[in-house]
Amino acid sequence: MQTFFTDAQLTDPALAEANKILRTCVHCGLCTATCPSYQVLGDELDSPRGRIYLIKEMLESGRAADAETAKHIDRCLSCLACTTTCPSGVDYAHLIEMGRAHVEKTYRRPVMDRLLRSVLVGVMPYPTRFRLALFAARLVRPLAGWMLDRRIQAMLRLAPRTLPPVSRNDDPQVFAAMGPRKMRVALMTGCVQKALDTEINDATIRLLTRLGAEVVVPRNMGCCGGLPLHMGREAAALPLARDMVAAVMAEHRSEALDALVINTSGCGTTIKDYGHLFGRDGLSGDAATVAGLARDVSEVIAALGLPKVAGKGMAVAYHSACSLQHGQKIKSLPKDLLKAVGFRVSEPADSHLCCGSAGTYNILQPEISGELRLRKVATLMARKPDVIAAGNLGCMIQIGQATGVPVVHTVSLLDWATGGPVPAALRQSSAAMLPI
Repeated sequence: MQTFFTDAQLTDPALAEANKILRTCVHCGLCTATCPSYQVLGDELDSPRGRIYLIKEMLESGRAADAETAKHIDRCLSCLACTTTCPSGVDYAHLIEMGRAHVEKTYRRPVMDRLLRSVLVGVMPYPTRFRLALFAARLVRPLAGWMLDRRIQAMLRLAPRTLPPVSRNDDPQVFAAMGPRKMRVALMTGCVQKALDTEINDATIRLLTRLGAEVVVPRNMGCCGGLPLHMGREAAALPLARDMVAAVMAEHRSEALDALVINTSGCGTTIKDYGHLFGRDGLSGDAATVAGLARDVSEVIAALGLPKVAGKGMAVAYHSACSLQHGQKIKSLPKDLLKAVGFRVSEPADSHLCCGSAGTYNILQPEISGELRLRKVATLMARKPDVIAAGNLGCMIQIGQATGVPVVHTVSLLDWATGGPVPAALRQSSAAMLPI
C-alpha cells in the first residue's frame, strides 16, 4: 500500500511504525473471508482492509476521528483472524491499537458512550470494585428489558445470578510441588476471573503442583492492562501493565521463574506483547523479560507432562479462543492435552471465527456479538458434545449464555481427569447422566 506521510511525521516513532505496517498491505482482501464483523455486516469498512484504509487516511492527514470512522474501528473485535489469513504478514494487531488510541484521543464520543466506557475501564480491572458492581447488577437485572440502551441491557444480562466466594488461593503465597520440583512458575491470577470463576485458578494450582511445579502467586499482581488497552485507553492501560511487570520481576529476582502461567488467553496475548508495548520505554528490558516468561497454561502442562489415566470418555467440543489460536498461535495443543487424558475431542466448523465475546465487545456491540454467539453455539452443538471446553473465561461466559451444555475451562477438565474434583459446571448441569 502506498503511503504519503511527510518526513516530519515519520520522525514520530509511532507513525513510522504505522507507515511500515501499512506498506505491507497489498489490498488482496483475503482478510475479508475470515473477518467476523464483515461476515455479519458485509460492509467493506467493517473488514480489516477497510479499517486499514480508514486508519491510513486518519493518521496521514493528522485529522481527528469522526463518528463514522469511530463506528467502524469500534466494530473490530481484535480477534486477529485476519493476521492468520494474511499472506503479506500485515501487523494488524498493532495497527488497530494505534487506530483505537487515535480515536480515543481525538474523538468526543456521545455522553452515554463516554460514561459506559469509563465505567468499564474504572471497574472491571479491579476485582473488589467488580464484585461490588456485580452484586448491584444482580439487583437491577430484572429490569434489563426496560433499559433503552442495548449495551446496558447486555451488561446486566451478563451479570451472573450467583458469585463464587473469594478464593484464598488468589492471595500472595507459594504452593509447593508434589514430589520433586520440576519448575518454579508464577501464576497470573487475573482480575475479572478472580470475581467470576475462582475454580479456574484453583484447578490450575492443583494440576500444576500435581505435575511437579512450584506455583507462586506474586504480591501486588493485578490486571494486565489488556482490557483498557483494547479500548484505546492507553493512559489507563500502561500503569496496570507496569504494575504487572514490577510484580513478576520482583518474584523473578527473588528466585528465578521458569514461566509466568496465564490461564486467560486474552491476558496471555497482551502480556506476550509487553516487549512491544514498552519497546521505546525505560521499562523495555523488564517488560521483554516478562513477555518471554509468559506461557499459556497449556504450554506449561505440556512441558511438565500429563500422567497416563483411564479417561472419562466424554465428548468434548473444543472452542479455540481467538486470543489463543490467532493471538498466540496455539491451536492444537489444548486439544491434544484433552485427548491425552481420554476425552473424545472435536472442533466445530468455522473454528477460526470469533464467538463474539472479545473483552468488552459483547457489551459495547451487543447486536453483532449476539449474532456471532448464535453462529458459534450452532456449530458447537452440531458436534453433540457432553461438555464444551475453552481456554478463556470471556468465551466461556459468552457461549454459556446460549446453550444448556456445560462450558468448562480446559484446565478444569485436565485437573478433574488427573485426580481433581468434578468441575462445578458439570456438577450443576441438568445432564444428570453425564459420566462424572
